[in-house]
Amino acid sequence: MKFAHLTRAGSRQPELVAVRGERSIPLREIGGSADSLQQLVEAGPGALERLRTALDALPEDAGSPLAGASYAPAVPSPPIVLAVGLNYDEHASELSLDNDSGPVLFSLFPNSLNGHGHEVPLPTRLSEEVDYEGELGVVIGRAAKDVTAEEALDHVFGYTVVNDITARNIQFSEPQWSRCKSFDGFTPVGPVVVTADEIPDPQSLRLTTDVDGLRVQDASTGTMIRSVAQLIASLSQSLTLLPGTLISTGSPGGAGRSRTPPLYLRPGTEVTVTIEGIGALTNRCVAA
Repeated sequence: MKFAHLTRAGSRQPELVAVRGERSIPLREIGGSADSLQQLVEAGPGALERLRTALDALPEDAGSPLAGASYAPAVPSPPIVLAVGLNYDEHASELSLDNDSGPVLFSLFPNSLNGHGHEVPLPTRLSEEVDYEGELGVVIGRAAKDVTAEEALDHVFGYTVVNDITARNIQFSEPQWSRCKSFDGFTPVGPVVVTADEIPDPQSLRLTTDVDGLRVQDASTGTMIRSVAQLIASLSQSLTLLPGTLISTGSPGGAGRSRTPPLYLRPGTEVTVTIEGIGALTNRCVAA
């Protein structure tokens, strides 16, 4: 199943919907009681199965066309967004950073969350070196503490697409990476969350990023240094991964900083991150 938060014309409140093809079905119309993905995750696998049964019973033309709807962040209110840095050798190499000591972990602030189709405001007064990073996002379903890599994927609710936008000049001037990646709107997520049963192997997905139609990243999630399962297992040794936690698993090579000349985001630039089996996340940049 696929879930999204949509805002319809005339409404200000995003609504949790199931996405089927090019149509959306509000959960409240099929007996769902969750108003957000977080509530759905916390309701547990039983609630998900009841929704699946209800959806399967609907005719193909049920719901409303997706066209014209506005997407909120696919994961709008996670307990925390944990981002993993340098999880692909090529990206670590192009940034001239060491990734041998273990997962590089930092958190992203809630104000940075953004939705598919929305504008990304560029803080041009503070940075003219804003870069893209296409990443696979993982949503935790069941709390994970001290789990093994063999158990880890059983704790995943689903997967999404993340663009981990980064102000490079700030990243390389400070000892932490949260601020350079947490400007308003710097973390587009979506357009949907796909439940884990539809992604049997998160290490076999093609990830691409296009900037104004130019293909700048093209890799397989299978080239991660630490797989999704290994990341969950490693992180769970030191902290409890709460239901709804969003983990951004790192970006492959091809960052704008590494190109000659560098390809940084500018007002008017459009970025699309696409992950096989999940979808395409598109955002246009504007001056803040």
